[in-house]
Amino acid sequence: MAGPSDAKEGKASPTPLKPGRSAREPGRRLHGAIANMLGSAILAGEHAPGDTLSGEVAFSEALDVSRNAYREAIQVLAAKGLVESRPKTGTKVLPRHRWNLLDPVVLGWAFSGQPDLRLIRSLFELRAVIEPAAARMAAERRDRADLKAMREALSGMRRHTLATEAGRAADRDFHDAILQATRNDALVTLSASIGAAVAWTTQFKQRTRALPRNPVPDHARVYDAIVAQDLDAAEAAMRELVVLALEDTQQAMEVEAALARPNTD
Repeated sequence: MAGPSDAKEGKASPTPLKPGRSAREPGRRLHGAIANMLGSAILAGEHAPGDTLSGEVAFSEALDVSRNAYREAIQVLAAKGLVESRPKTGTKVLPRHRWNLLDPVVLGWAFSGQPDLRLIRSLFELRAVIEPAAARMAAERRDRADLKAMREALSGMRRHTLATEAGRAADRDFHDAILQATRNDALVTLSASIGAAVAWTTQFKQRTRALPRNPVPDHARVYDAIVAQDLDAAEAAMRELVVLALEDTQQAMEVEAALARPNTD
């Protein structure tokens, strides 16, 4: 967070590198660590839109990193719409509507801390628009290879559970297989973003407690409808899946907020 003197000048102080990160990490790992640190801080609201980040000299000296590593990290953030650098005015955090929130890396930064409810709602509203329609298309257009991919992903979810990385990867594969089955190139391009949103929200829901319920049967109902080529049932089952996932995520946010509150007893 920027200190009082920084706030007066509109300057955002560098956020400390996370424990376990070395400021002397070489090359790509170093500028990636800096980009991750700054990106996470911006998504967490520590650097607000309009804030000017510390200059490369001040930042480099404060964290004992090379100026080149800092510049490369800023280029990463700029490519994702988070900041803009201009001569004389420095590097400013861009307005939220410029951020590429569907970039899987940006979503990772958002969920590295406590994601805000606005972002959660936005992601689930996007999924509610895209995925039920995609399930309907998939039910109409799928072939045997698509069904095999969905079946194997569903089996992986059951075998590993969503408490494991393998299970969450299978979950991503399931949603990806449905988008692939739409035969719609524009929808398929969203697979990485949808997959990242699914994975990060699922992981977030388990940060402080086990999943409140098993979501695999929700996925099985979508699969069964697609197998039967029941377009209405596939759309309805996917819509219900997204609604229940949102409810689970909101409950997880409430639990984290309660745990974060100081105990006054």
